[in-house]
Amino acid sequence: MATAQPKAQPVVFRISQTFNVPRERMWKAWTTTEQAKWFGPKGSKIIYNTVDLRPGGASRYGMEFNGNKTWGKWAYKDIKAPEKIVAIVAFTDEGGEKIIPHPGMPGWPREMLSTVRFNVKGDKTEILVEWEPYNPTPEERRVFDENQASMQGGWSGTFEQLEAYFATNT
Repeated sequence: MATAQPKAQPVVFRISQTFNVPRERMWKAWTTTEQAKWFGPKGSKIIYNTVDLRPGGASRYGMEFNGNKTWGKWAYKDIKAPEKIVAIVAFTDEGGEKIIPHPGMPGWPREMLSTVRFNVKGDKTEILVEWEPYNPTPEERRVFDENQASMQGGWSGTFEQLEAYFATNT
């Protein structure tokens, strides 16, 4: 008689970095239109940014990267200032309403559950980002699980841009 195999736990992408800034300053960089000055993978530029920071609200953005424009939103589920943001993240049409597939990665989850924590480390702030597919198809789950290195690279570049922003915006 066959025994049931334990179900594999879903992969959750996690990345963290500690910055030499107080949490209140870090919170402002993430939750105001200041985010347009640093957000996105290294080499990208935010060309449009709005912030409606409340549960049920959303941030919408346009990003230019390698000559291409993409649009997206962070639809806020939970905000606990200045400790945590929970949002559903998705690529969208230019108007910000219609969720579309990832423009450069077929099979990528259409929506991601993102939790960003702002942890106090003395006079510094640790950012902990956790991403996981939100209601994924089996194919979306597979593509997500197989692309952890890509997410690592993207978020590492984003953190580099955030570090540079703090270095030039005291």
